[in-house]
Amino acid sequence: MGPEGPDRGTKVGKSGRTPSKVAVLMGGPSAEREVSLSSGQACADALREEGYNVVTVDAGPDLCAVLTDVSPGAVLNCLHGRWGEDGCVQGLLEWMKVPYSHSGVLASALAMDKQRSKDAFDTAGLPTVPSIIAKAGDVRAGHVMAPPYVVKPNNEGSSVGIYLVHEDSNGPPALAHDMPDEVMVEAFAPGRELTTTVMGDRALTVTDILTDGWYDYDAKYKPGGSRHVVPADLPGGIFELCLDYALRAHRVLGCRGVSRTDFRWDESRGTDGLILLETNTQPGMTATSLTPEQAQVCGMSFGQLCSWMVEDASCDR
Repeated sequence: MGPEGPDRGTKVGKSGRTPSKVAVLMGGPSAEREVSLSSGQACADALREEGYNVVTVDAGPDLCAVLTDVSPGAVLNCLHGRWGEDGCVQGLLEWMKVPYSHSGVLASALAMDKQRSKDAFDTAGLPTVPSIIAKAGDVRAGHVMAPPYVVKPNNEGSSVGIYLVHEDSNGPPALAHDMPDEVMVEAFAPGRELTTTVMGDRALTVTDILTDGWYDYDAKYKPGGSRHVVPADLPGGIFELCLDYALRAHRVLGCRGVSRTDFRWDESRGTDGLILLETNTQPGMTATSLTPEQAQVCGMSFGQLCSWMVEDASCDR
């Protein structure tokens, strides 16, 4: 699909750069298309309110031609999932020499591959749980790890295709036919769901995510699916560890711009119970998303957050 959206003037940011036009990339072909469309539209509306000249682009096979026609001064990347946050579109934008937001090619690819990013975390001394990459057929045939464990695609996000196998499970999970041939099988980390956003060189705050069950796709994106306590009511040591681990994870992967790192905390084990799950280089920007909420608590409006990401855009990220 091609671009759409009216001109709304040009914004001059604190950086002194004046993007002649901002293209907001959204949609795309991944399993997270609908979330990306919501994120992109919210960001486009906010940027227009901030005075930017905005064009929305639903990323398809003709993306290079569309961007050539639009000729943006900067791209705000609101794509989620494969092709949009795994280094693919970042490589295209580098080739075209179009400044873009968020992380670059290597960091995006590394963060999107859950097992390789965990290997990087382990090397840096950040706490994770054991995991393996297994054939989907083997996972369907029998337990490849002692329950409880979690099965998920190795290179998707937003809780797409996640299966929780309980300790008292009668058998292995019946994975959907559209699961990839290889999946990650990870020991289940019990406890509270926590998350921290990093913006540039600063960890913002910690959110405690409360749900009535598993923090799945519906809990993330449906109104009322989860409740957020931000800043989280945590012992000081745990709060500070979340900030420290998130910033270290951001740096270990080589992230740029905004990222968000998710944790589980088992209160019964104190600081030893804090486990890093994964780092998301393209956090959601929907009405229920965690990163805009954290920015607001830190005194930054949604429009200001979007403006910051545009002003931070560059190549060679």
